Amino acid sequence: MRRDRGRAREHEERGQGAGGGRDRGSRVRSVRLGWLFAAVWLFYLGENLSALRAADGWRRDAGLAALALFAVTYLLAVRFIGPRMLRWRGSVRVWLILALMLGLTAAQVPGAGFHALTCLVYVAALAMMGLPFAQGVPVAVLLVVTAELLAWRVPGWEDNGYGLAVLLSSAATFGLRLAGERQLRLRAAQGELAVMAVQQERARIAADLHDILGHSLTVVTVKAELAQRLLDVDVERARAELRDLEVLARDALADVRATALGVRGISLPGEIAAAREALAAANVEAVLPGAADEVPSRVRELFAWTIREAVTNVVRHSGASRCEVRLTPGSVEVIDDGCGVAAGDGDGQGLRGLRERAAALGGQVSAGPLPGEGGFRVEVRA
Repeated sequence: MRRDRGRAREHEERGQGAGGGRDRGSRVRSVRLGWLFAAVWLFYLGENLSALRAADGWRRDAGLAALALFAVTYLLAVRFIGPRMLRWRGSVRVWLILALMLGLTAAQVPGAGFHALTCLVYVAALAMMGLPFAQGVPVAVLLVVTAELLAWRVPGWEDNGYGLAVLLSSAATFGLRLAGERQLRLRAAQGELAVMAVQQERARIAADLHDILGHSLTVVTVKAELAQRLLDVDVERARAELRDLEVLARDALADVRATALGVRGISLPGEIAAAREALAAANVEAVLPGAADEVPSRVRELFAWTIREAVTNVVRHSGASRCEVRLTPGSVEVIDDGCGVAAGDGDGQGLRGLRERAAALGGQVSAGPLPGEGGFRVEVRA
C-alpha cells in the first residue's frame, strides 16, 4: 500500500511532458472544484448561526467568532490537505487541525447548545480524509458515540440524529477517499506503462538498427574489399561495385530513417534477393528458393528477418563456400558449410532478437553446428 502511494505521489509530482502538463491542469481544476464542493456543505452550519444569533452577551460573540474560525479552518484544511493528502496523512499537522476544530466546536456550545454538534460532521469528514484508516475509523466512531451520549445525557439537548449524520459523513468521505486513491494508483500505473512502452520501443528500434546495419555494413565491407581487389584487374567491374556501394549506403540510410520513424517494413522476396546479392559479393555459392508465395503472410516478416540475420552471419563470420536457404510454409532453414560454431554467433544480439521475434509469434529458433559434416544451421519454425 505504501509503495502504491509512493509511486502515485512520484508520478503526481513529476508530471513529465505534455501529458504531465495536462495532468497538472486537471489537478488544479480538481482542487478548485473540491474546494467549492466543500464550501457548499457549510450551508448546514446555518442552524448554528441562527442559534448563536438568538444568544446574548459573550456567548453570542464568542460563538460567532468560533463559528467563523471553524468555517475558515475547514475550508483551508480542505484546500491544503487535499493536494498534499499522501504527504500529510496522519501527520502532526492534521491532528492539530482536528484539535483546533474540536476546540472551536466546544467554544460554540455555550451559545448554540446542541446545535454545535453539527460541527462534528465536518471534523469526522476531515478525520476520515486526513488520517490513516487505522486512525480515522476510531476517531469517527468516537465522534459518533460522543454526539449520541451528549444528546442523551445533557439536560435540554435534543436527539436530532447528529450521531447518524456523523456516521454517514464518515462513510461518504471514506468512499471518496478510496475513489481518489484508486485514481492515483491508476495514474501511477499509466505512468509506468508509458515508461515501459518507451523502453520497449527503444529496444525495438535498437534491435532493428542492429539487424539493418549489421546486414548492410557487412555487404558494404565485402563489396569494398572486392572493389579494392578489382582495381588492378578489372577497373570497370570495380566501378560497378563502387556504384553498388553507393546504392547500398543510400538504402541503409533510408532504412535507418524509416526505422527511427517506426514505418519500416521488410519483405521476404526482398530479403531473398538481398541474400543472393550479398552471397555473390562474398563469393559464396547461393542456393535460394525461387518464390515465397506459399509462406503465410503471418510469418513472412519473421522468415525475412531470419534470412537476413543468418546470411549476414554467413558472410561475416563463417568463411563458407556454399549457403542454402530452405523455405516451407511453416519453416525456414539456412545452412552453410563454414566453420561451424563461429558462424552461429549463438550468443549474439542478432540471434537473441530473432528468438524474441519468433517467441512473439509462438515460433521456435534452433541454431547450432551440423553434426559430423561441419557447417552451421539456423532454423525457425512457426
